[in-house]
Amino acid sequence: MPLDTTTANTAESATYAGRATRRPRGPSLRARLFMGLGLAVAVAAILWFGWWFLVGQNHVATDNAYVAADVGDITPLVSGPVTQVLVSDTQPVKAGQPLVVIDPTDFQIALAQSTAQLGQAERKVQGYFANEGALSSQIDARQADIVRADAQIASARSDLERAQTELGRRQRLASSGAVSGDELTQAENAFHTAQAALASAMAAKAQAVANRTAATGAKDVNTALIAGKSIAANPEVAAARANVNAAQLNLSRTVLSAPFDGVVAKKNVAVGQRAQVGQALMSVVPISKVYVDANFKEEQLRRVRIGQPVALTSDLYGDGVKFHGKVAGLAGGTGAAFALIPAQNATGNWIKIVQRLPVRVALDPTELGRHPLRVGLSMKADIDIAGR
Repeated sequence: MPLDTTTANTAESATYAGRATRRPRGPSLRARLFMGLGLAVAVAAILWFGWWFLVGQNHVATDNAYVAADVGDITPLVSGPVTQVLVSDTQPVKAGQPLVVIDPTDFQIALAQSTAQLGQAERKVQGYFANEGALSSQIDARQADIVRADAQIASARSDLERAQTELGRRQRLASSGAVSGDELTQAENAFHTAQAALASAMAAKAQAVANRTAATGAKDVNTALIAGKSIAANPEVAAARANVNAAQLNLSRTVLSAPFDGVVAKKNVAVGQRAQVGQALMSVVPISKVYVDANFKEEQLRRVRIGQPVALTSDLYGDGVKFHGKVAGLAGGTGAAFALIPAQNATGNWIKIVQRLPVRVALDPTELGRHPLRVGLSMKADIDIAGR
């Protein structure tokens, strides 16, 4: 049955009046949560952008960093049996401290022999200087022999002329019978004797000239051996002294000493072992001069320059201990470039891999003294690139 129109209108009017008098509701809880979250994200974004603009863009950091050092390998320069090992692994040593002793007996003998040879060489050269005067006297004596030979030649030539004259006279008188045959024979013999005497005198002069030439040559040789040099600077003495120095050097090398302050590592030697030249017996790590090699990605290095300050922390001491250093240099190539088997990028299946370049960081020696580091320890490095 249809409702009365008046009644229906009255009901609608009452409903509308109730809605008109109801109070409006605020945002729901969910909406308020989303608004708070959005506000927090906006604040965080603003803070992060502010931090990045003021701080973050001026720093590059990596945890791919490790302590390194120029480790000194102790290798013998002479061979021989080891008689003493004076240190052990992990022991601190000072520069010049003896580490290993090799039996010095053979080298002591070699030094004694070379010293004796030096003495012989010095005496031999002293003899050269002493012979100089004697050889000069020999030359004078040979010259006197030549003068005497000239006198003998003159005398023999005079005797020959006289004998020749006597022989001619006897020959002229022999035809008339005034001279006997015996006198003629004597004259002929005297003439031949005079000829022989002249030939002998001339031969004696030739020998005297040859003797003077030989004496002059001997003096020239002796003079060349000592010319312009003292006994100490003479080549023979200098060579013998060099042998003595070499023997002394080899003897000194029987004691192997620490090249610098550090800690002994990798000891590989024992008493009785025969040390060979070039054999690694141990290493000395200079813990007071360690540095850090920090491996940064390629895109991190755009503004990295030598001399920029670096803040570092070590896993050994934690974040509470800060180390400070400076960028000392950048490596000449990436680790992949110097690998034993380099990456072959010119192949068909190629995937680009971000490379890292080692950056050398020099540390503050004072901080290292307070908190020593060891080679191979992990570090975190942060470079301040704002300055340059």
